[in-house]
Amino acid sequence: MTSTAPRLALFGFGSFGRLAAKHLAPYFQILVHDPSPAAQRQARRWNVEIASLEEAAACPIVVLAAPVGGLQDLARRIAPHVRPRALVIDVASVKLKPAAWLDAAIPAHADVIGTHPLFGPQSARRGIADLEVVVCPVRSRRSDRVVRFLRTLGLKVSVATPDEHDRALAVVQGLTHMIAKVLSGLEPLPREHTTKSYDLMLEGIGLVSGDTDELFLAIERDNPYGAEVRARFFAEIDTLRKRLEG
Repeated sequence: MTSTAPRLALFGFGSFGRLAAKHLAPYFQILVHDPSPAAQRQARRWNVEIASLEEAAACPIVVLAAPVGGLQDLARRIAPHVRPRALVIDVASVKLKPAAWLDAAIPAHADVIGTHPLFGPQSARRGIADLEVVVCPVRSRRSDRVVRFLRTLGLKVSVATPDEHDRALAVVQGLTHMIAKVLSGLEPLPREHTTKSYDLMLEGIGLVSGDTDELFLAIERDNPYGAEVRARFFAEIDTLRKRLEG
């Protein structure tokens, strides 16, 4: 991408940061800030510019691809360097907490939009066409422009409030990741004489097997509706167990 392209800063160059850089590089001049030596080595291999926190935070578009656990502190640290009319976007798997953190920390002269790509490197290994991303406007007049751009990438885009997102994802993501984690603990699982439904279940486990434990805990603990969903799920398990043992 030419130096005249808009500058976009990626805070975090883990597996998802690299996926984002791959698909955004044709449109933006990518800068990366990640203190991890391993991430910096990856950035050099990708020929991506490594920037200081101050330089990255001053870009017109700032994408926070850091773990949820460090997001509040990161928002506070970049806040003094965010420029007027900048656009600050997070890609966290939960939305209510990050929306509140960014709204409180990022200066009022900048826009804040939450997003959640409902995919990762595993599910996007053949491309991102027709994969879904949720956009959760926090404070911005440019949400429609962000939605249009994401659609040019071939993504399906849905718009929701942070609350609507977390209510749905407590089931959609919280339950599926928890079940996959349980089934992974039962390995080795049979790979022969299988049924179609069983194969689909194994495929689902495979899609999240590369996720970090940090991501799993964020999905389960940082979604305010997660505990209620888990309680209902475990109650159903107990009911079924009593029925089978009875």
